[in-house]
Amino acid sequence: MTSSEPDVDPRATDVSVDDDLSVVLADGQRLSVPLTWFPRLLHATAEERRNWRLIGDGQGIHWPDVDEDVSVLGLLRGAVAPDSPKRAV
Repeated sequence: MTSSEPDVDPRATDVSVDDDLSVVLADGQRLSVPLTWFPRLLHATAEERRNWRLIGDGQGIHWPDVDEDVSVLGLLRGAVAPDSPKRAV
C-alpha cells in the first residue's frame, strides 16, 4: 500500500472567510471547507476573519486576532482544528 501527497501546489495565494473558509492555491485551484472545522474562525468577527496573513511562503494562514493557524496541506488532507466538534470525512 502506498500513499501520496495531493497533486497540487500546496501554497495559498488568497483567502476569504464567509460561511466557508476558501483558499486560492498557487496553481489556481480553489479549496473551500466548512467554517465549523475551525471554531475560532467561526466565532470571530468579520473584521477578525479579514485580518489574516500567509506564512511559510503560503504553506499556512495565520489569523493574529484569534490566534489561529491553518496549514494548506492540512486542508487538502481534510484535517480539522483539534478543538472542532466536527470531523472531516
